[in-house]
Amino acid sequence: KLTELLQWYAATFKDPMMLQPPAWFKAFIYCEAFLQMPFFPVAAYAFLKGGCKWIRTPAIIYSTHVATTLFAILAHILFHDFSKSEHVGPQTQHERLILLSIYMPYLLIPLLILFTMLYNPHYNHVEKRKRK
Repeated sequence: KLTELLQWYAATFKDPMMLQPPAWFKAFIYCEAFLQMPFFPVAAYAFLKGGCKWIRTPAIIYSTHVATTLFAILAHILFHDFSKSEHVGPQTQHERLILLSIYMPYLLIPLLILFTMLYNPHYNHVEKRKRK
């Protein structure tokens, strides 16, 4: 069933990277599995509990890492010549924009996290320690 779903997605949205990922895309998948996925329960705990200022640095690292990988993916979608791909890729600008819209939330959410960590006074406030 999952294989069928993957086939349907790749054909419908013309995303050959899911069926035949380039080496650099595979590297991003490993980063997601071993770096990003372990971060999710930690971040969920911190954000649901609230008041956990210690999440600031891990969240900045996570969000900048994810945003950086997404810039490469989005550039690939916009500029790569998919006519040589074994699987059907986007051929028109409209098809590229549709595929881009699928990946865009994976950029926007980390950017929202990053801006929250950098500019929200709750996370950005530097505590002054008392001298003894």
